[in-house]
Amino acid sequence: MSNHLSGRRRWTIAVLTAGALALTGCSAGSIRGGGDEGGDDTLTWLIDNGAGTLATAEGLADGFEASHEGVTVKIETRPGGTEGDNVVKTRLSTGDMPDVFIYNTGSLLQAIDPAKNLVPLDDSVDTATLEDSFLTTVKSGDDYYGTPFGTALAGGVLYNRKVYDKLGLKVPTTWDEFMANNAKIKAAGIAPVIQTYQTDTWTSQLFVLGDYHNVESAEPGWADKYTKNEVTYSQEPAVEGFKHLQEVHDAGFMNKDFGSAKLSDGIDMLAAGKGAQYPILTTVLVDLTQAHPDQVKDIGFFALPGDDAASNGMTVWPGLAAVYIPKSTEGAKLELAKEFQAYVATKEACEAQTKGQAPSGPYLVKGCTLPTDVPPAVKDLQRYFEEDKATPALEFLSPVKGPALEQICVEVGSGIKSAEEAAALYDEDVKKQAQQLNLPGWS
Repeated sequence: MSNHLSGRRRWTIAVLTAGALALTGCSAGSIRGGGDEGGDDTLTWLIDNGAGTLATAEGLADGFEASHEGVTVKIETRPGGTEGDNVVKTRLSTGDMPDVFIYNTGSLLQAIDPAKNLVPLDDSVDTATLEDSFLTTVKSGDDYYGTPFGTALAGGVLYNRKVYDKLGLKVPTTWDEFMANNAKIKAAGIAPVIQTYQTDTWTSQLFVLGDYHNVESAEPGWADKYTKNEVTYSQEPAVEGFKHLQEVHDAGFMNKDFGSAKLSDGIDMLAAGKGAQYPILTTVLVDLTQAHPDQVKDIGFFALPGDDAASNGMTVWPGLAAVYIPKSTEGAKLELAKEFQAYVATKEACEAQTKGQAPSGPYLVKGCTLPTDVPPAVKDLQRYFEEDKATPALEFLSPVKGPALEQICVEVGSGIKSAEEAAALYDEDVKKQAQQLNLPGWS
């Protein structure tokens, strides 16, 4: 699972599984020692033990130490998933949390009661340097609490640029253009839209989840209304995602083996040009780079098209984690923790993270540049940020998300249920989840 470089424990790149957007890992412990934990010149940092997290964290730790002579960053690890979530909540409640830690952004952040347990960002962090799409995910009440760890992800369409060039296609910005491209691709004997339902059922959700930018553009403030049970997926504009998935199936635009294909099969099809387009989270770029290093240059990215070309943009997962300071950090340690949190929000920190692990998406600090050798798809993502055409995914704006969405989408994509049936079923699934959360308006 790991190798050793320069006397320190290093880790291979890991892919974050999109089916569960919580950070993942395998075991707990201290992986990066040095210094006296109680000394004012040692900063303790709790992270999850996912391999990609570890590599990125070590890059940041190295960069911070290099710019702060005499300071040591001691990294501790915790498990991922539910077990790790319980570790964070327990250590916060007992006042035993290290000086800084990483945790989820978005609606999941509210589970640890930021106002009660976290130190808000103050003048030491210039929030103007951070992407707005990220800031919304670390806000509670009137305060912001975290600075971005890692890069942004996006939900959209990875496409084979060679296929597009061969057929003379242009990147679509409307659904009609997308379907017209699909018809031309199918006529050329290539599967227009890759779907992979065998074991990787989470991949079925992208036509719905990746469409949120278009939903928000059509009805600003939709997420807030959704949380209050004032709008549903059975209504326009949210039902469009289900309708689009049904349209692609009914037109015969999917790969014939969509029911038995796995994520790895979808990546292979896209790289080989046997499938032209793959609606997916861009986390798979790491997989693609590892499996097909010579073909990754042939893959581009575009946002899921909607009805309006002028407002078309990208649904973004603006970082799965951020760096926070618990209220148990005090005195000189608090000042050092603030310096570290502020450092994370700088261009220098972006460069340090790149040294730890090659980025698979754009950074969330304004002005950070990507290496020239990143895949073209990553550069495509960056342009949406530069043009201010990026909206956080719904799960970063609302705590309401039903657990059965991927199974429901599989049924639509397989022709078992209509879009309208699926949307109504998902509304019922969501209602149960919201009631469990005791949200107002859902009784």
